[in-house]
Amino acid sequence: MRLTCALKTVAIGFALTASGMAYAQGGGGGGNGEDLKKAETAARAQENAKSLEGSTAPKLPPATVPVEPENVWDLDLSSGGRVRIQLRPDIAPNHVERIKTLTRQGFYNGLKFHRVIPGFMAQGGDPKGDGTGGSQLPDLKAEFNPMPHLRGTVSMARAQSEDSANSQFFILFLPRMQLDKKYTVFGRVIEGMQYVDAIAQGEPPANPTVILQASIESDGRPPVTAPIAPSAAAAPEALPSGPLTPPAQ
Repeated sequence: MRLTCALKTVAIGFALTASGMAYAQGGGGGGNGEDLKKAETAARAQENAKSLEGSTAPKLPPATVPVEPENVWDLDLSSGGRVRIQLRPDIAPNHVERIKTLTRQGFYNGLKFHRVIPGFMAQGGDPKGDGTGGSQLPDLKAEFNPMPHLRGTVSMARAQSEDSANSQFFILFLPRMQLDKKYTVFGRVIEGMQYVDAIAQGEPPANPTVILQASIESDGRPPVTAPIAPSAAAAPEALPSGPLTPPAQ
């Protein structure tokens, strides 16, 4: 009997020592157990935070970054005005560089939005105007990233191959999360979305909206309101198979 009581005393003393914080803060009764759980949860959270600080796992890119003129793509549309698109070289450096290169070549000037689906997206950037064209530059390797396809998101169109994006792009009217990590997001509209909403609808539209001028904001080109001569750049002889288009709704 004495041995049993002694063992109980030792066990109780050990338990109280192990739960020192909970015991000191508790008021007795069932409160001690609840406080102990809270203390253990807080300790685990602190340990998890420390482990994440030293983790080498890739971190999500910021949802927004400072707006810099070198990374703003201006599209002057025949639908009424200038659309300002913030480019994101931090998430799609090669795609952004392609947009800048073609823009400074005058490639996009005069091109039509050839596929515009209400409640979905407006697609352009095809010199042939039927969804099968592209630039003379090689196709791009996919740069799928965690950025979601939201209203105003600008993403690259492609054929069936993940690495077939070239010059065509699309702007979303409404969120389409099923496109996430299947198409390369490279920017988002930050001003002039009303002109995107006004793009003529159709596949193709009867009277398509035209990119009057595309420019990089740091180049300082003033807005244009009338058509200008399109670029003399020709479509490549060999084109990717299949239409460069997002999936059906």
